[in-house]
Amino acid sequence: MDHDHMHGMPPPSSSSPSSMMNNGSMNGGGGQHHMKMMMHMTFFWGKNTEVLFSGWPGTSSGMYALCLIFVFFLAVLTEWLAHSSLLRGSTGDSANRAAGLIQTAVYTLRTGLAYLVMLAVMSFNAGVFLVALAGHAVGFMLFGSQTFRNTSDDRKTNYVPPSGCAC
Repeated sequence: MDHDHMHGMPPPSSSSPSSMMNNGSMNGGGGQHHMKMMMHMTFFWGKNTEVLFSGWPGTSSGMYALCLIFVFFLAVLTEWLAHSSLLRGSTGDSANRAAGLIQTAVYTLRTGLAYLVMLAVMSFNAGVFLVALAGHAVGFMLFGSQTFRNTSDDRKTNYVPPSGCAC
């Protein structure tokens, strides 16, 4: 078997990272000068990253700070929805179709937000990873733990909350 040119792929020299950086494109130059960012496969520190959207937050320190704040609040919102009474419902509302639709909508929103946080962490930026963890921790402490609850409000004494992650 010829492993060097499997399935019509170009030889490694034309798509290597060094040729990509020198020529500015994946096709070895070819007149196009689009700079492609390399995707990190290990954690790294730094503000020059892409999170969720192409080119965002870019190289600006202010936009990176905004990105970290955004990911933090996405994680907090995910935890709030995970522990929301809208998601749990009550036995009296189980026969009500409107309540079931609201529960489904809240669950779908929570799942989508959890996937967005997961995709942000997949940027492998250590700062994004840490603020995602901090957001989940703060969200759980505020909405899921016993820290800010009255004991008379608890329905169950040994309540273990659902995971905020949809995976």
